[in-house]
Amino acid sequence: MPNIYELRRYGKLAFLIASAAVAAVFLLFSDSLIRDLSAVERERMQLWADATKEIVEATTFSENDPNVGSTDIDFLLGIIQSNTTIPVLLTDSEGNILQQRNFSLPVEDDNGAFGLPSDPRNVAFLQDKLRALSTSHNVIEIEIADGLPQYLYYEDSTLLKRLSVFPYIQLIVMLAFIAVVYFAVLSVKKAEQNKVWVGLSKETAHQLGTPISSLMAWMELLPDMGVDADTLAEMNKDVNRLSTIASRFSKIGSVPNMAPDDINDIVGDAVGYMSTRISPRISLSFKPAPTSAGVLACAPLLEWVIENLIKNAVDAMDGSGSISVVAGRSPVNTFIEVTDTGKGISRKNHKTVFNPGFTTKSRGWGLGLTLAKRIVEQYHRGRIFVKQSAPGQGTTFRIELPNA
Repeated sequence: MPNIYELRRYGKLAFLIASAAVAAVFLLFSDSLIRDLSAVERERMQLWADATKEIVEATTFSENDPNVGSTDIDFLLGIIQSNTTIPVLLTDSEGNILQQRNFSLPVEDDNGAFGLPSDPRNVAFLQDKLRALSTSHNVIEIEIADGLPQYLYYEDSTLLKRLSVFPYIQLIVMLAFIAVVYFAVLSVKKAEQNKVWVGLSKETAHQLGTPISSLMAWMELLPDMGVDADTLAEMNKDVNRLSTIASRFSKIGSVPNMAPDDINDIVGDAVGYMSTRISPRISLSFKPAPTSAGVLACAPLLEWVIENLIKNAVDAMDGSGSISVVAGRSPVNTFIEVTDTGKGISRKNHKTVFNPGFTTKSRGWGLGLTLAKRIVEQYHRGRIFVKQSAPGQGTTFRIELPNA
């Protein structure tokens, strides 16, 4: 049985590694696309810068040479005006803004020459943009003439900005979808397990009911058949024990009745019962809470949990050792701790021991701790966990219940 949970653990690890690998490949591919698009935009801006330089040169030549027509200038202006998506700022060598395109200005403005705004708020907005862009790599120097440079600053286009964010949004959506599916499957699985537990418990209680009723009838006839009183007393204890077990199964199969009780009485009864049914080479001690510790509990089921923990402790020892049961109370909760000097549990199995079917015994069913967890957490609104354990150092189980 432990191999099943080992495979499940490795399966979860493999799933996480595969998911991380897929996410990494996806992000790397998206990053490659973004870099390619960024390079294309820089080429467009370089073309824009070259067109600006050619316009200046063509204008200068046309003034000196009447053979130079306006066709080339119109073509170059067409290149500049074709940029409708990439925000750009053109400045002189002293940082004065000469031209701007495609910026969403804060207020509506009738742009003046070269698209420069007249509203002071828009001017301040562009100055802030220029300061931000001056620290980026999105700048191209334009050599208008010897010793007369201009600078073209540009932002990433809206498409590039959206594309750079899109992979992360898609990744978040994908993770959210996986989480929803995972928890939905987990909820369905728990619901199915609950139905199995209820059905199994009711059927067990039902199957035990018939032979127990028959044994009770025989117990009334045996005195008339000459059976001695001591034998009858021991048999009666066993029959009553079977009746208690059947009652416990019936309570698991339905909502148990919860009533105020003292934790010392519940734990004391369970320890007293187990003390006469374990090897004399195993020491079993009980330290009750110093004061009355009231809890809202179903005593038969809670006793079952304590007995189960003691049985597991006995099985974890090679015929000798010690088991200590301690009850206590804090302002927050009432607790019970069962400590043994047995083989111990490896840290990786501290939670797995409560899974159905997990057992280290050659003939174990692996249901005892699962039932204990169900009784403590679902019926008593508490929690049970391995407080401390390591191979060869024994184990401490702790139960915490709300104070009554």
